[in-house]
Amino acid sequence: MSPLDAKYPSLAGQVVLVTGGASGIGAAHVAHFAAQGARVAFLDRDSEAAGALGADLRARGLADPLFVACDLRDIAALRSAVAAVRTALGPIGVLVNNAAHDERHAWQDVTVEYWEDRLQVNLRHQFFAIQAVAPDMLAAGGGSIINFGSISWRLGQGGMPAYTTAKAGIEGLTRSFARDLGPANIRVNCVIPGWIMTARQLALWVTPEAKAATLNAQCLKQMLVPDDVARLVLWLAASDSRMCTGQSWVVDGGRL
Repeated sequence: MSPLDAKYPSLAGQVVLVTGGASGIGAAHVAHFAAQGARVAFLDRDSEAAGALGADLRARGLADPLFVACDLRDIAALRSAVAAVRTALGPIGVLVNNAAHDERHAWQDVTVEYWEDRLQVNLRHQFFAIQAVAPDMLAAGGGSIINFGSISWRLGQGGMPAYTTAKAGIEGLTRSFARDLGPANIRVNCVIPGWIMTARQLALWVTPEAKAATLNAQCLKQMLVPDDVARLVLWLAASDSRMCTGQSWVVDGGRL
């Protein structure tokens, strides 16, 4: 944490589960929650990146998060992973449905199998993760669920229709669960990131021309980094946002 970062007492000791937490934006969530004194677990397929994240947090004097290897396309494995987190850390009070994969694809090349895989990778697991953790929150009398959408479909971005379809669906999923779970004091929100400068984005798609076009489209003339998103997620997880639910929160530097 920077000395200027907010401290949220309600997150200290809270059990937090982050999907796709080994790298990129997810790793920033894990680090920020650990810095708040939360008991953090994360799911991912990348054991090597998960080990590197744990080593980095230990070097910074933070508690080692619990890593559970899991392919989120396998719903039985997802349910087992949630159960393992519950057994190790206790009832889950915060769920961050972060995992996704924005693979580019031409509509002409999409097969039925590829379409189904992209929905599994980017949408289906969010529903079943909520289904798996909601009983903990119901028993506790409240909780916070933070889903992750994308700016891409709102911009009308082409070149990955299965991904943008899945991400649009997450906003509907958020609204429905906010209504269903609200009477139990469970808040459900959606975060809509702009173009975040993760290592993957920098390696694959960030060019001087693309960067210039993005900055021109944004009101704020700085590129976004994972910490910018994680700080919003902390607030949505904390009791400070106790009456905020069913909303989509955009962090894009004013691009939309």
